[in-house]
Amino acid sequence: MGEVVYLADRSDQHRQLLWREAIGHVVQQERHTRRERLTDVGERAGIAPQYLSELERGLKDPSSEVLHAVSDALETPVHEIARRAASVLDRTDRLGPAVLAMAA
Repeated sequence: MGEVVYLADRSDQHRQLLWREAIGHVVQQERHTRRERLTDVGERAGIAPQYLSELERGLKDPSSEVLHAVSDALETPVHEIARRAASVLDRTDRLGPAVLAMAA
């Protein structure tokens, strides 16, 4: 998988990355690393693929139950997803306002 690239967000210079966006990024990154489809992970987690897609894009703030179901489906402990999300937030805080993009 490509590395995370941080790009300046010119539309809102004071906006900080939200927790749900960092969680979504980590979930998406893990799913891509595993080369899995939204449908497959969503089915194992018991959620609709559309909801998983919105979660990954940072549009939905998952409940603890949903996050546990997704982490189980990805075979990645919740604490590991949270640790990686905190790391994403830490890096973006040091770099200033940013949006995430994946390098090809």
